[in-house]
Amino acid sequence: MATAAEIIYAMPNRFQADKAGDMNAVVMFDLSGANGGKWHANIADGALSVHEGAAESPKATIIMDGDDFVKMSSGELNAMMAFMSGKIKVDGDLNTVMKFQTVVGL
Repeated sequence: MATAAEIIYAMPNRFQADKAGDMNAVVMFDLSGANGGKWHANIADGALSVHEGAAESPKATIIMDGDDFVKMSSGELNAMMAFMSGKIKVDGDLNTVMKFQTVVGL
């Protein structure tokens, strides 16, 4: 099974620029646990780049356990159910997270 870092660093390969349109946003991942860490994804000018570490002013931050992130990315954990049950917390703009999920195919 892939690690959270491997999934995050693969995001540029799954990025769908046609669905992103004119989206410009930074989304941060704050993942806890043994499979955790902090990364941020930057969507700008029709491209997505991923960087290790916290972002200065992300439009949204996704806060969750790293193992749950892996499960969500593989389809084992439904993102909406995880959000409703408190396994995923979003600090910032929820709409940005929802659109981000669509453009990277999570």
